[in-house]
Amino acid sequence: MKWLIGSIIFIAVIIIAASMDFFTARYVHGKKTRLSSYPVRRGHLQLITSGPDLFSHYFNDLYKAESSIHVLFYIVKKDRFSQLFFEILIDQARKGVKVRLLLDWFGSREVSKKLIKQARSAGVEVTFCHRPRLPFFFFSLQQRNHRKVTIIDGKIGYVGGFNVGKEYIDLDPVLSPWRDYHLRVQGEGIADLQTEFLLDWKQATGVCHLEDLSLFPILENGPMFYRFFPTRGVNAEEEILQLINQAEKRIFIGTPYFIPPEKLMEGLLKAIQRGIAVSILVPNKSDHPIVKEASLQYLHRLLAVGGTVYQYEEGFFHAKVILIDGRICDIGTANFDYRSFRLNYEINCFIYNQEFIQEAERIVQEDIDLSSRLSLEDLVDPPFSFRLKGWMGMLLKRFL
Repeated sequence: MKWLIGSIIFIAVIIIAASMDFFTARYVHGKKTRLSSYPVRRGHLQLITSGPDLFSHYFNDLYKAESSIHVLFYIVKKDRFSQLFFEILIDQARKGVKVRLLLDWFGSREVSKKLIKQARSAGVEVTFCHRPRLPFFFFSLQQRNHRKVTIIDGKIGYVGGFNVGKEYIDLDPVLSPWRDYHLRVQGEGIADLQTEFLLDWKQATGVCHLEDLSLFPILENGPMFYRFFPTRGVNAEEEILQLINQAEKRIFIGTPYFIPPEKLMEGLLKAIQRGIAVSILVPNKSDHPIVKEASLQYLHRLLAVGGTVYQYEEGFFHAKVILIDGRICDIGTANFDYRSFRLNYEINCFIYNQEFIQEAERIVQEDIDLSSRLSLEDLVDPPFSFRLKGWMGMLLKRFL
C-alpha cells in the first residue's frame, strides 16, 4: 500500500513539474520570440503532389546547383533513399558548392552517424536543431522545427509537406501511396525563404550568414503573387483565424491531423453558422496510434452543425492546405493542430494567383473523389477501445 501511494505521489510530482516547465517556457518563448513578417512577392509556383515527381525535380535542381544548397528537413530517415539524398549533397560539396544541412534533432534521430560523418568529411555542414536543453527541458523536448525548406543558389526554393524517406516515394507497404503537397518556388520570395533558413541556422549554430550578399542574388519576379508566413509556435492561429473570419462562401481544410486549438474550432463553427460551407479532408488511414481517435471528436462537432468531412481512402493523406473562397490558398508545413499552431517552427505560403488556386482546387477535388464522406451515424456508439484512445488523445492534445 505504501508503495502504491508513493508511486502515485511520484507520478503527480512529475506531472506537476512537467506542466510548470511547459507552460512557463511557452509564456517566456512567446514574449521573446521574434515575429517574421514578409510582404507579398511575385514569382512562379509549381504545385507537386507525388513523391517520385517531387524528388525527380528536386534532385535535378540539387545536381545543377552552382554556389549554395541550404536544406532544412524535419525528418530524414535511415534508409536507402535517404542515403541517396546524402550522396547528392556530398557530391555537390566535393565540387565546391557550399552545402548546409539543418535537421530537427527529434524528427531525424534515425539518421546514420556514419553517414553524417561522411558528409562532414566531404565538406557538408550538418547541424541538428532543437535539442532538449535547460532550464525548460520538457518544453524544449516537445518543440520541433517542422519546416521542410530548400534554397538552391538563392534562386530556387522548395517548401511543403514531404520529408526524406522511402514512404514519401511510395515504398512503404502500409502508407503508400503517400499524398502530399509541395511547392517549387522561384521569384522575389526566395530571399525571404533564405532569410528564414539562415535565422534557423544561426539559432542552431550561433553563426550568422545573413550579411553574406552572395546568398541573396538579384531575383526576377513573375506572374504569381504569394507571401511566406513563418511561425515559431506564436501568432499562427491568429493569422489563420483571420482568414476563417474573412471567408464569405467556403472554407476547405486538408490536413493529416485535425486537432485545432479551441479558438480556431470556434471560428469554424461560427463560420458554418453564418452560412459558410466548411469542408475538411483528413486521412482514413492513420500513422499515429491515437491522433485519428482524438480528431474525430472535433470532426463530430463540425458535422453536428452542418460541416462536411471527407476521409481520404487512397493511401495516406499528408498535405497541409487551406482554400478560402477561391481567392486565397495556403500550402506549407503546418498541420491543423495544437502542435503546429502553438509549438513547432513552421512555414506556409499564402498564394493569391487565380490560375494557381484553380489548379489547387482541381487537385483537391481529385482527392475528394478518392475519399469517403463521414457522417454523424458513423460516429455513433464507437467501441470502448476507440473511445479510450479518444480520451487519451484529448488529454495529450497539446503534444500530438
